[in-house]
Amino acid sequence: MFAPLFYRHNYMMDQLRKMFEETRQGDYEISTWPLTNIFDNGENLILTAQIPGIRKEDLEINIVKDVLTLSGERKIEYPQDVHIHRRERSNVRFSRSYNLPYRVDASKVDAELADGILKVILPKHPEEQPKRISITAK
Repeated sequence: MFAPLFYRHNYMMDQLRKMFEETRQGDYEISTWPLTNIFDNGENLILTAQIPGIRKEDLEINIVKDVLTLSGERKIEYPQDVHIHRRERSNVRFSRSYNLPYRVDASKVDAELADGILKVILPKHPEEQPKRISITAK
């Protein structure tokens, strides 16, 4: 009974999506992407970000005080003489800034990109490392 309505709804949604794709300029900017996790293993902060389809040459990581900024661009190239029937992936520029919970040693930050996952290891600044205080008895 509801199947025809469901199919009609899907058809209408596809038509709307197609209409918006045709009017969109192609490139757009995202401020809440990529999805990230930041955790602390005691010695380092570790940031992981899902960034499929982005090459390391198109990424930039900057640290100023306790703010890390991750920015980049995904470029999708299509052959010149083709007619595109469906385009769900498009060029994207992004920039996200993260307030870190403490200062990190920017000179020792390491980043690696593998299988669409960026991993940034941010060593704590020496002044932020825990210091063991010895106790003397009197």
